[in-house]
Amino acid sequence: MHARPDATSLASRRSCCAGLLTLALTPAWAQFRVEISGVGATQLPVAVARFRDEDKAGPNAAISAIIRADLERSGQFRNLDVSAALDETSQPALADWRGRGADALLAGSVSRLADGRWDVRYKLWDVVKGQDLGGQSLAVVTADLRLAAHRIADAVYEHLTGDKGVFATRIAYVTRAANRFTLRITDADGEGGQVALTSVEPIISPAWSPDGRELAYVSFEQQKAVVWVQEVASGQRRSLANFRGSNSAPAWSPDGRQLALSLSRDGGTQLFSIGRDGSGLKRLTQSGAIDTEATFTPDGRTIYFVSDRGGGPQVYRMPAAGGNAERVTFTGAYNISPALSPDGRTLAYVSRLGGGNFRLHTLDLSSGNILVLSDTNEDESPSFAPNGKLIIYASRAQGRDVLMTSTLDGRIKTRLLSSGLDVREPVWGPYNR
Repeated sequence: MHARPDATSLASRRSCCAGLLTLALTPAWAQFRVEISGVGATQLPVAVARFRDEDKAGPNAAISAIIRADLERSGQFRNLDVSAALDETSQPALADWRGRGADALLAGSVSRLADGRWDVRYKLWDVVKGQDLGGQSLAVVTADLRLAAHRIADAVYEHLTGDKGVFATRIAYVTRAANRFTLRITDADGEGGQVALTSVEPIISPAWSPDGRELAYVSFEQQKAVVWVQEVASGQRRSLANFRGSNSAPAWSPDGRQLALSLSRDGGTQLFSIGRDGSGLKRLTQSGAIDTEATFTPDGRTIYFVSDRGGGPQVYRMPAAGGNAERVTFTGAYNISPALSPDGRTLAYVSRLGGGNFRLHTLDLSSGNILVLSDTNEDESPSFAPNGKLIIYASRAQGRDVLMTSTLDGRIKTRLLSSGLDVREPVWGPYNR
């Protein structure tokens, strides 16, 4: 499946058959099973009490359980068992909680408002310092209870680490069941969300716009690779690139005004830029090689991409407007799928190791240090969380295509397994929601 660096080749391992395409904005309860493995170098012990009356909001609104899972998945926290009955009005004996090994304590409640919404309240205590860190009240409709839990987890994460949380952000990914491909948009834990597109032809390479309002992706519904852009809220979409040959690997510029694409309209696969409205097509590379999988630096000045101009696929970079390319990866004969951290300091990519194993790597662009993050063998499509603390990628485990997240040191990994579905092509959305 990694036989060549052209993004459209990712579809070669998927069967194609003519037929139905469906646009939908329907709920997508993925029902993932989350498996977390590994131990971080330092983890804050946190006690998250069961929110009072959270069970009255229904089975999909286990607020405290969602918060615990979010915090543990980040790799920064270790959950402690809590059996005490607490809510945001409690006055806990913090010295006792310190004796139990807790650094922080969270409690809250869920109640129904007169207008049918739910009032979700919480309070956070710094057990070590003996301080009440305050809390908040969130009034949400039933469909947003999971989002409320994620926002609380974000608040806890930021209070205790100083970094912004990403639990209330979204991811996009593609599932396959039998001969049906589905583009899904869900919470960062793979749950909830909506089905954006369903087709019996492959869907690959989703890419979020910087404002989070649109997704670009490649669909084979016309029996060839065509780049589409779809509004997340409405489902309306437009064909962005349907030139002769293959149209693939869309990547948004940081200002959202243009995209980089891989097009074979002039023969070989080369990089082009195009306005988000389809205007201003410009060729960026002039090589005789395959140039594909572009990604912009956060400042928009540079593009990293994959090219086999040196014989095998490697990561290169060049000015975003085109120009001389400089090779970036030198370790390994086959390196593809570049992704840049939000601060532009770290490059994630997939490298083929001995035995044909494809594993996730990171490269510190300042020091040149390389770290192998995964221990799986068929990794694809790395994407950074918007705070730069986690990477999501696709892999294969237990005979299924699965999604994985990893901390940047590789110590904490989360496997998202969805019964009956193969899951690929993940991309992490921006903070805007």
